[in-house]
Amino acid sequence: MISLILKEIAGRKINFIFGVTAVIVAVAFFVSFYTSSEASNRETIRLTRDMGFNLRIIPKETNMDEFWVTGFSNISMPEEYVLRFNKFKDFSYAHLTATLHKKVVWQNMNVILTGISPEIEPSGKKKAPMIFSIQPKTVYLGYEVAKAFNLEQGDTINLFGNKFTVAKTLTENGSDDDIRIFAPLHEVQSMLNMEGKINEIKALDCLCLIDAHTDAIQLLRNQLDEVLPEGKVILNQTIAVAREKQRHMFERYFAMLIPVLLFVAAIWIGILAFFNVKERQQEIGILRAVGYGAGKIAWLFFGRALLLGVIGAVLGFIIGTVFSLIYGPDVFIVTAQAIKPIYSLLFWSVIVAPLFAALASFIPTMIAISTDPALTLRDN
Repeated sequence: MISLILKEIAGRKINFIFGVTAVIVAVAFFVSFYTSSEASNRETIRLTRDMGFNLRIIPKETNMDEFWVTGFSNISMPEEYVLRFNKFKDFSYAHLTATLHKKVVWQNMNVILTGISPEIEPSGKKKAPMIFSIQPKTVYLGYEVAKAFNLEQGDTINLFGNKFTVAKTLTENGSDDDIRIFAPLHEVQSMLNMEGKINEIKALDCLCLIDAHTDAIQLLRNQLDEVLPEGKVILNQTIAVAREKQRHMFERYFAMLIPVLLFVAAIWIGILAFFNVKERQQEIGILRAVGYGAGKIAWLFFGRALLLGVIGAVLGFIIGTVFSLIYGPDVFIVTAQAIKPIYSLLFWSVIVAPLFAALASFIPTMIAISTDPALTLRDN
């Protein structure tokens, strides 16, 4: 039977090549889009993460009028509160950073002194930090502060009797960060005589797949009540909505395009199989007349479709992967180095593509085995 399949393919190379091409196109597009979607997810996470923290956790007793006027709470809470999140897994908070803000006068200039702790993850997983990591005895200066005193990276400043090295001067961003001096949390606490105290925890939400009807802020507040009932959470709705829309955009596009692609490929393979059957009617009639049963005839066409699917799957995976590796870095610049072949797709392609090709050939094959050989030979 295998030799008969190979002879059939050799006798109709063009038809077989067109069939293989259909499978190659379908598999290559799927592999390319799936690989790209993985890169897109990573890119989206990185880009939306770079929008900044969208959650602010402050003491519950905070006067909100004063909070919005000053930009931070005038009530402190224990620094250890941020460690409570470590006890919870699968929590909707990530990239937690304890901070302490205080308006001070430094060298006759009103500035905001901000202490920042290293980030922690409730899940315990290591992730790239969202913000800069400030080393001991170093500071990051806001744009206006650096400009006012003509300070540059590497300069030394005296901050309330303590010497610090300027690790970086920040670019202008049009917010109160321009008049901010960032320093390690514990050193700021010491300068302000507020050891062990903070007045805000910054975080990022992890509500990636919540239902459209779910109230995100209420869910976050419910979870906060579990871990930190002394706190109040504020959600930056603009950043949150932008993150979710960007995250789901490519997924919807992918889900819409693939069914259309598979439908076109199925029609393509089915039409080629139909013409192959039509061209071989006389041969089928002769094979039936000399004793080949309907089952063997069916296996002739299904075997051809399965072989067509395997070859198309392997070549399609190679072409789709190479396409992603060549053109992907130009599209997904931030995560370009993370674009890699997904070899599990080769496994699934070799399984699914032959079955897909056989299914597309089902109707023509049924026509071939159901036709009376006597009628076929008489008509030809």
